[in-house]
Amino acid sequence: MTSDTRAHARPPGPAAAPALPAQKPPGVPPGLLRFNAASPAEAEELLLACCRSRRWAARVASHRPYPTTDALLAAAEEAGYDLTGADLDEALAGESAAPPHPDAPPAARTALSAAHAAYESGFGHAFVISLDGVRPGERLNAVLAGIRSRLGNEPDEERAVAADELRRLTRSRLARTLARGPAAPRPEQ
Repeated sequence: MTSDTRAHARPPGPAAAPALPAQKPPGVPPGLLRFNAASPAEAEELLLACCRSRRWAARVASHRPYPTTDALLAAAEEAGYDLTGADLDEALAGESAAPPHPDAPPAARTALSAAHAAYESGFGHAFVISLDGVRPGERLNAVLAGIRSRLGNEPDEERAVAADELRRLTRSRLARTLARGPAAPRPEQ
C-alpha cells in the first residue's frame, strides 16, 4: 500500500511570513536613532555644531545609518584625520575662545583674554583644547597652561596639535549631543 503524501506537502513557492511591527533595535540610544533618521540637511546641521568643516559633516552624514554610537564616533574621528588644509582652516575659523567661568576673578579674565589674543595673533585662529577629564575648577588653569605652552610651537607643529585637539573636542561634542538626543526629525511636507 502507498500513502498519498501530496495532502501533507507545502504548495510550491515561498511561504509568506507575517509582517512584524517596526521595532527599536536593542541597545541603540534614542539620540543615535534620531540622528540616523534625520534628513541629510538636519544630520549635517547637527554635525556642523560639533565641527565646522562642511566636507567633514557631509562625509559623516553620508555614511548613516550607524549601528552604534561608537561606530559614529569612530567614523567622525577617521573623517577628522582626512581633513584637507582648507577643511581644517574652515573648521578652526568656526571656533571661538570660550569665556572663563562667570565666577573667575577679574585678573584671571584679563590673563585669559590676553593669552587668547596672543595665540590668535600668532596662529590666525582660536585656541582649541579638549578639557575632557579636567575638573571644572581646574579648567581655567588648564586653558592658560595650554595656551602658554603652545605659543612656543612652530606654526606647522601647532597646526598638528590644533587638529588633534579639534578631533578630541569634536568627538566630545558629538557624544554629548547624542546623549542628549538631537531633535526629532520634522515630518516631510
